[in-house]
Amino acid sequence: MDGVLIDSEPIYFEIEKSTFVHFGANVEEEEHHTYVGVTLASMFEQVQQKHLLDCTVEQMLEFHVKHVMDVIREHPELQPFNGLTDWLGWLQQSGIPMVVASSSPRALIELILERLDIRRFFGGMISGEEVAHGKPAPDIFLRAAEILGVAPERCMVIEDSRNGVRAAKSAGMRCIGHQNPGSGNQNLGEADVVIHSYAELWDLRNQLTVTAAQ
Repeated sequence: MDGVLIDSEPIYFEIEKSTFVHFGANVEEEEHHTYVGVTLASMFEQVQQKHLLDCTVEQMLEFHVKHVMDVIREHPELQPFNGLTDWLGWLQQSGIPMVVASSSPRALIELILERLDIRRFFGGMISGEEVAHGKPAPDIFLRAAEILGVAPERCMVIEDSRNGVRAAKSAGMRCIGHQNPGSGNQNLGEADVVIHSYAELWDLRNQLTVTAAQ
């Protein structure tokens, strides 16, 4: 979702930094970028252990999620990526079902889909909180395939993070890497194809239509 539907990673990055500072962790940017795509619980657990913080993961999560939800509700310029809505509309009209599989908490997924007015395009959603292992493990995408009722090898994932690409490939799915500055310098080399804007996806229409009809 983040870095795929919306350029929210820069927003989250700043809020995460403020959360780290609030609880006394000096997290360098290089370390911070390694957490892109993982669940918040996993990120805060790793930060807590590495920096020997005198707080619980639950306290960090509560502080952070409240801040994020407040910002998302009030952010005046929150928009989907350019061209995304047209692309989602075409996929829906072509009979290609879609779900959102995000490491974010479910409440945040629902809030962003409502704010962007794109909830209608998706047949379901799955949060990283709802599976045993977060990305780069394949659990979240395998569960998404179950929701769709589609075999993993017939699924296509769009991901902006190295952890997400690895999760998709581990699930046996094809993967489009969405390279964008907001997600940091992510290595998406394991993806089947890498794009820099949704305008580039139109070249893949025939391939996706054939896949849906199989």
